[in-house]
Amino acid sequence: MDDNRKRKADASHGRSGAKKSKPWMVVKKGQHYQSPPSIEPGDEGIWATCEMGKEGKCTSDLRDLFEEYAALLYGEVKGEGEDAGDDDNAEVDIEAEIKKEVQGMKSKTTKTGPLFQTIKMDIQCVLFFKTRAPIEPVGFVHKICKDAVEGATRKHRWVKKLTPMTMMGKATVEGLERVAKDVLEPVFHAEGTLPKKFAIRPTRRNHNVMKRDDIIKQIAKTVGGKHSVDLKNYDHLILVDVYRVRRKHPPTPYSAFLPYSFRSEAKLTNLCVSKNVLGMSVVGSDFEELKQFNLAEIYDPTPKPAGKSSNAKAEAEIGDGQRRANTSSPEPQLVQSVGVITNHLASADKESTPTETE
Repeated sequence: MDDNRKRKADASHGRSGAKKSKPWMVVKKGQHYQSPPSIEPGDEGIWATCEMGKEGKCTSDLRDLFEEYAALLYGEVKGEGEDAGDDDNAEVDIEAEIKKEVQGMKSKTTKTGPLFQTIKMDIQCVLFFKTRAPIEPVGFVHKICKDAVEGATRKHRWVKKLTPMTMMGKATVEGLERVAKDVLEPVFHAEGTLPKKFAIRPTRRNHNVMKRDDIIKQIAKTVGGKHSVDLKNYDHLILVDVYRVRRKHPPTPYSAFLPYSFRSEAKLTNLCVSKNVLGMSVVGSDFEELKQFNLAEIYDPTPKPAGKSSNAKAEAEIGDGQRRANTSSPEPQLVQSVGVITNHLASADKESTPTETE
């Protein structure tokens, strides 16, 4: 029989079939994997809250608002190394040029990075915008809220509260000490600083490692005994926000080295990384006047419940007075209306009156 008439073997059976490629993600030569941005110690930024389910729209609104105020306050922002070129005839210092180039290589990402970088987190109604120089979070947010109070046009719909953070750190005892020292010393321990009144307002969310009292004690220790505590008429308010951040971790080229139970794409997309972060800032005495930096309250204030409660209380007092007048002396009313009442009915009414009033 000729070899041409032989039946060819099916590639799907036996070992002679075509070798299937493995679905591994391998890092190519020269390729560097960049993890998504996250909150790191030493960062500064702005926390923001929004309506539930409107995180995406709120992010877009805030980015437009922040970029508008950045252009208004700082103009066209340039990198630190973008100085005017020197004269060609000027002498060139080789060592200075080398140092400048090395410094530029180290801070290249800082120069070219955006002023506002959104950090995606798996927390409902909470956003975080990482900022860089020259943005100063406290003054930046204060300007936005001050203009809103003075009647600036509202250009956002879903934004609620803004909380500036001068410095971020790890939510540990050591991290709190480091952040408190860097943030509070320029305000409370500078030369010629007079005694000031301060208050501490910690906020915790999804966090149970550090207790509220421990946070307050450590901050008060850093401030020192020269300054006094005043919860209402303070000169400075210290804001401390402690969060447990859950960030979705997308599949990476190194996912093939994970345990077998995590290799499927469905599980990798749901893989989250948790991190406890802490932020601190110092705001001024007009924090309450600016509705605690709550833009939603500034533009659409909630009706004060005090007016309703006073009216309800007054109506209740009037109603009680009328009931007392009706039940305290029923005998004269019955005598005037009917004209004849027996002693037995009068005594029965007197006995029933205390039970009704009770």
